[in-house]
Formats: sequence, C-alpha cells, structure tokens
Amino acid sequence: MTIDLGLKDKVAIVTGAGGGIGRAIAVEMARAGAKIVINDIGVSLGGEGGSASPAEETRAMIEAAGGEAAISTDSVADWDSAQKIVQCATDSFGRLDAVVNNAGILRDAIFHKMDPADWKSVIDVHLNGSFYVSRAAAPLFREQQGGAFVHMTSTSGLIGNVGQANYSAAKLGIAALSKSIALDMKRYNVRSNCIAPFAWSRMTSSIPANTPEEKARVEKLQRMTPETNAPLAVFLASEAAREVTGQIFAARLNELFLFNQPRPVRSAHAETGWTPELIAERALPAFRAGFQPVDVSGDVFAWDPM
Repeated sequence: MTIDLGLKDKVAIVTGAGGGIGRAIAVEMARAGAKIVINDIGVSLGGEGGSASPAEETRAMIEAAGGEAAISTDSVADWDSAQKIVQCATDSFGRLDAVVNNAGILRDAIFHKMDPADWKSVIDVHLNGSFYVSRAAAPLFREQQGGAFVHMTSTSGLIGNVGQANYSAAKLGIAALSKSIALDMKRYNVRSNCIAPFAWSRMTSSIPANTPEEKARVEKLQRMTPETNAPLAVFLASEAAREVTGQIFAARLNELFLFNQPRPVRSAHAETGWTPELIAERALPAFRAGFQPVDVSGDVFAWDPM
C-alpha cells in the first residue's frame, strides 16, 4: 500500500540545511514533492565565519533531482532575521506549510570552565533560534488553519552528556518549547514534534578517537549517516502525521524510538506538613528507589546501532 504524504507542492523551511542532517532532510523533503527554503549561513561548527556555498550545494542537489528550492542566508538567532526566513518562503513560493528547526552550533566545555559567551551563543542559535523561526511562522499557520513544526532536540538534553551544559540546556528547552507550541496551537490544527537525531556529522565529528575504545565507538557512529534521520522528519512534516503532536522521537540508524515525558513516579504525604528533618526521615527513604541514575546518553543507548 502506498501512502500519500501530501507534500506535493507544499513549502518547507529547513534551517541549517547546508550540510549534515539539515541537508539530508531538505533533499528528502524535496524528493517527496515539497518546495524547500534552504536556510544556512555557512558558519563553522563553532559558529564562526559565513558562506552561501553550503546552501548553494544543497540547492544544486535538489534541483538536479527535479525539485525546487530557494536560499535564505539569514540567521535564526535574531528575531528580525528569522522573520526574513519566513518571508523568503512566502516571497519565493507563496506559502509555508512546515518548519524544520535544525540549525545549531557547538561550544563544548566542562561546566566550571564554560565561558558565558559560549553559553549565550549556543542558547541563541538552538533555543532562541527555534523560538524565533517558529514564532515568525505561527501567524501564517494560524491563518491557514494548519502547519507542522519539527524541532531537533538531543539525548544530550533528554538524558545527559558531559561537557555540554549549554547544548544540553538548549536541547531540553526545545522539547518544552515544542510541547508548548503543540498545546497553544492545537486549536489551529498546527502540530509540533521533536526528533533526537543520531548521526555522524559535523556536529559529532569533534568526538575524540584516540584510544582503541574511542576509535571503536566512532566507527559505530559513522554508520549512522545524516540520511537515516530524514525519513522521520519528512513523515512528521507530512499529512500522514496529522494526528501526531507534542511527541519526542529519535532515529538511530534503522531504529526508531518514542520517548516518555516527565511525570511523577512516587509521592509522599505528611498530614501536618513537611520539615527538612521529616523529609530526611520519611520522604528520602520513600523516594530513593525512584531516583534516576546520573546517566549520559551512551549509558542508555549502550548497544550497537542496528
């Protein structure tokens, strides 16, 4: 049975589409019939520099396969620029149906050595950028009574990772942003979901590979190409996912995951209220068995990608 994704002649913005996961999503979305706004400012992994060449390469790939694409080199990290990204879609194609918030940078450092400027830069691109572009698209989606947001979160935020306080905070914040959009815009038939992607790309190429163990881990990661994440993003942007909103997914080579979301796991009650001493005496023993381990992503996803 062939399922119609309903993306023919629809218009999608994909931020950070000049390479890696963003490019893979843009190309796959175009293959499904959508017209694409390729947003990329062509900076380094750390956010320095700037070039239109990566976006132009993605457009060439889309056009070579018979698709249509426009380029926006405006930054997601600025409100006025984000509005220009959305305007590029309406100016180029007359409409907008989906936004994929994928743009990102890394400024990794152990927490007690993290420069506040590196904290701000990562938050600005990942979290503020996702808000700005989504907020700029929201009036269009509201007016047309429909639209889809797909945001890139990360297991660095959902689970944890060492040396990525800025990135982890931004990515967990994106999950909350997506849920808020899903709640606030449900009445307008607007959907919002997250993907925690697994891929060997520029964003993960800085992982050290010095010891035999590190080299073995990198070899496994390299099997997870950016392209393995694209089908899930295209599905979530399509009409086939019209009943899916407020969810968090992950794509890991040939595996797909649905994540749970925080809910109470244990409770305790004190008839006359709590004191610090009473919490130590009664609540702590009651809660201890429900404490979550201080895991990193690799502890939870400990098996080889399948």
